[in-house]
Amino acid sequence: MPSFMKDELKKKDEQKLEEMQQEINAVDADEAEEAASESAESENEETQEPQDEAAAQIEKLTAELKEKEDRVLRLQADFENFRRRTSKEKEELSAVVTQGMLKDMLPLLDNFERAMAAEAKDGEAFQKGVEMIFTQFTEILKKNGLEHIEVEGQKFDPNFHQAVMRVQNADMEDDDIAQELQKGYMVKGRVIRPSMVQVVAN
Repeated sequence: MPSFMKDELKKKDEQKLEEMQQEINAVDADEAEEAASESAESENEETQEPQDEAAAQIEKLTAELKEKEDRVLRLQADFENFRRRTSKEKEELSAVVTQGMLKDMLPLLDNFERAMAAEAKDGEAFQKGVEMIFTQFTEILKKNGLEHIEVEGQKFDPNFHQAVMRVQNADMEDDDIAQELQKGYMVKGRVIRPSMVQVVAN
């Protein structure tokens, strides 16, 4: 075969090979584009799912927060109502207690008036009247919970006693109460006035 024909055939083969290569490249490009598109769609779907889940979670948490805020507001309102109610009840109770004590003390007022009226005529009657008033008065105080703080034979206790003087006494021990100078009182276990006392300090 002449050389020019060989060259021609070779040239045609090269052209055909080039065309086939172009077709292959085109197919590969189409497949790559399709694969990229599918991958992008898949990624979009995968990305969308977490976004949807996050949105649902945020919505759920927002609803829970709103519910808790409403509950706190209700509790605050209930507490405020309770505070007002107890404050009113306390005032009413205080008024009742005060009225009851004053009512119990009215007989004292009557007896004071009688004793003062009898003073000019009869000193003995006046003395008896005063004693009767004192007895009635102490009974009223006891009825309302007043108690005398005992000091006889007791050691000094700053919770119940107020030391106003320290004295020496060989017959007593340190911190013994030597003498009560002014009585102290409690109401239902709570000190309203400590006893003023002399305390031994040898």
